[in-house]
Amino acid sequence: MKIKTLLMTLTMAAAAFAEEAAPEQPSAIASFLPLILLFVVMWLFFIRPKQKEMKQMDQMRKELKKGDKVMTTAGIIGTITSMEDNMVTVRTASTTLIDFEKSAILRVLNATAAEAKPEEKK
Repeated sequence: MKIKTLLMTLTMAAAAFAEEAAPEQPSAIASFLPLILLFVVMWLFFIRPKQKEMKQMDQMRKELKKGDKVMTTAGIIGTITSMEDNMVTVRTASTTLIDFEKSAILRVLNATAAEAKPEEKK
């Protein structure tokens, strides 16, 4: 919703600017200014946060270790029993072992539980 209103404001400002400058030809930079502003806004609100999130996910996957309780992208919760280069073996029950790629690990659950406990004490 915020982006729609921002885009409408930019469009209205560009139209008002065009009406005021109608007697003379706008420069090349002035005609591309709305497109440049649109690209900057898209980068700030969409591209940059997604890149930051991907870096955090890569860091989390690099820090995986044996014994971590994890959740996969499929929603399967289990404990890591072994790790190879790009494969992780997750134990979901006493005898059930499932192999996943590291990219299938969505989050580490024991890390979130450890972070939540100090907040409760405050």
